[in-house]
Amino acid sequence: MGNLRKSREKVRSMVIASAGISLVFVGVACQKSQPPPDLAIDSGDAKTAANRVAEADALYQDRDDLNKARVAVASLRQARTADYGNYEAAWKLARAAFYVAEHTDNDTERDDMYREGIDAGKAAVTLQPDKADGHFWLGANYGGSAAHSTLASLSSVHDIQGEMEAVLKTDESYEGYSAYLGLGRLYLRAPRVLGGDTKKAIEYLEKGVKRSPNNTMMKADLAEAYIDNNRNAEAKKQIEAVMSTTPDPRHAPEHKDAVAKAQKLLQRIR
Repeated sequence: MGNLRKSREKVRSMVIASAGISLVFVGVACQKSQPPPDLAIDSGDAKTAANRVAEADALYQDRDDLNKARVAVASLRQARTADYGNYEAAWKLARAAFYVAEHTDNDTERDDMYREGIDAGKAAVTLQPDKADGHFWLGANYGGSAAHSTLASLSSVHDIQGEMEAVLKTDESYEGYSAYLGLGRLYLRAPRVLGGDTKKAIEYLEKGVKRSPNNTMMKADLAEAYIDNNRNAEAKKQIEAVMSTTPDPRHAPEHKDAVAKAQKLLQRIR
C-alpha cells in the first residue's frame, strides 16, 4: 500500500514538472512570436541637412574666394551625411565640387573634386531623375574630368552627351541655357575619333547664345570655336561682346573666367 502511494506521488510530481516545463516553453514561444517593439526608422536629420545647405549657399555666393568654395563642399558633405536622401544637398555638392575642380591648381584636388562631383551628381539623378540640376552638374563634372584625362575622355563622351540632352528635355533654360555650352564644349574638345566636330560645336553654341545673349561663358567658347574654324572676324565680335557685357551678380565669378578666356583668345587672333 505504501509503495502504491509512493508510486502515485511520483507520477503526480512528474506530471506537475512536465506541466511546468510546458509552460516555460509556451512562454518562450510567446516571447519569440511577439513582434519587436517599434523602432524609429532613420530617415535622416532633415533639419541639420537644411542648415548645412544654407551655410553652403552663403559660402558658394562668395566662391570667387576658392577657400570659401572648399568650405561649401565640406558643409554639403555634412548635409549629405545627415540626410543622404536630400536632393538639394546632392546636386549642390556636385556644383561646388565642380567649381573647386575647375579653379584649383592642385592636380590631386582637382581629380578628387571631379570624382566627388560625379558621385554626388549620380546620387542627385537617382533621387530626382526628372529634374535638371543633377543631370547638368553630373555632365559638367564628366566633362571637366574628361578634359584632363585621356582615359576619362574615352569613357565619358556618351555620358556627357546623355546628361546634357537630359537637361534640354527637362529644363532647356537651366543655368542660362548652359546645356548648349556643355554640348558645344564636348564637340569642340573631343578628339575626332570620339566624335569631335568643330562645326557641330558651333551649331550648339550659336543656339545657346541666341537663347541666352548674356551668357558670356557661352560667347567665349563660341569665339574659341570660330577661331578653330578660321572665322576670326566672328570670333572677335564674340570677344568684344564678352568684354562689354555687364555681368549678372549671381554669376560674377563665371563672367570673370569668361573675360580672362576672351583676353587669351584675342591674343591668339593677334
